[in-house]
Amino acid sequence: MTEHIRPAFVLLLLFTLLTGLAYPLALTGVDRVLFPQAAIGSPVVQKGVIVGSALVGQAFADPKYFHPRPSASGYDGLASGGSNLGPLSARLIERVKGDVAALGGPGPVPADAVTASASGLDPDISPDNARAQVARVSVARNLPQDQVRALVERQVHGRIFGFLGEAHVNVLELNLALDRLAAM
Repeated sequence: MTEHIRPAFVLLLLFTLLTGLAYPLALTGVDRVLFPQAAIGSPVVQKGVIVGSALVGQAFADPKYFHPRPSASGYDGLASGGSNLGPLSARLIERVKGDVAALGGPGPVPADAVTASASGLDPDISPDNARAQVARVSVARNLPQDQVRALVERQVHGRIFGFLGEAHVNVLELNLALDRLAAM
């Protein structure tokens, strides 16, 4: 009987070390060499202080800042996830109707201004969402709308390789650029 158990135990130990230790360490090492910023969470540093991550959304509620997408998790990385409310959910429909009414304004409301991402931590908004917020931000900052609109346009990132994903604006980077613009 031990002649069957011993090889099984040795294989279990070997594959545990290989797949549970060696492989993750190797991938971490490769990641740190090829993608050093992403490997440490893509921190955004300002004046020597980490103010956020370019990969994780955070709440900006002040009218003088651009607002991110709604978050079902309250921008809590430990509670990352969607609301799991389906498109016909009465609760979701009521929340979206309330958000649309609160945003008001002329013209249609961009979908990502009233719908949460799957993770609840999306750091990006659509260019249309950013453009829709220009008037509010320019009034709150007492800056000309043309100046704020031009800042938004400079912050638009296009599709990767010209065809992957959608154009987007990183909210943290936009708000930091806005702070620099307002300080001038």
